[in-house]
Amino acid sequence: MTHILVVEDNADLAYGLRNNLEIEGYEVELAGDGLSGLAQARARHPDLLVLDLMLPGADGFRVLKSLRDEGATFPVLVLTARGEEADKVRGLKLGADDYVTKPFGVLELLARVEALLRRSQPRNGNGGAHEVFRFGDVEVRTATHAVLKGGREVALTPKEYDLLVALLRRGGAVAPRIELMTEVWGYSAAVLSRTVDTHIAELRRKLEPEEADPLHILTVRKIGYRLNTTPARQTGGVQPA
Repeated sequence: MTHILVVEDNADLAYGLRNNLEIEGYEVELAGDGLSGLAQARARHPDLLVLDLMLPGADGFRVLKSLRDEGATFPVLVLTARGEEADKVRGLKLGADDYVTKPFGVLELLARVEALLRRSQPRNGNGGAHEVFRFGDVEVRTATHAVLKGGREVALTPKEYDLLVALLRRGGAVAPRIELMTEVWGYSAAVLSRTVDTHIAELRRKLEPEEADPLHILTVRKIGYRLNTTPARQTGGVQPA
């Protein structure tokens, strides 16, 4: 059974989330503060973590950073306050896969949970399960989800990895933001382009020789992104940042 850990200090909201998730067939565990949530996540390795950012003991940012620094790869859905754009961006940069803004509807949250779990499932069968991609000094091995830069493994979050592979599999073709939203996050209407942009920024930080002057992960103005696997810069509407 799929195991979801909900870390939320509002007891009424936490129990409401648990009830709705259990109705959908998930096994749900609750934690009421950051430190206990961190301990439970370390002990149980849930299939999905639903994490409030404003928590007693240790806030959600600290919990998220600690888990990602320790190599945790399970998807994380953060709960943010309305209008706190900086919190959303900070959460995404620390390794969150998506966010829901309070107050939120149950159907919206369930859709995002389902999408994150679906995207985190191992891919079987055909579709390039043993592909190896290379650009610059980066190598991506899809059979093991390993990403190496200069021979050293780079830790990507699940969504960063999915986004990178989505760009690679287009063979240099432009990927509009709306396509990336649908392919990587599993839905389009509810996710903001800022989510894609923030993950692109993190990929550049981790994989480009110069984050501020990218050679490979390029912006196509007003459309989306493309991945240039050749060392020479491309022109004709493609912007490096």
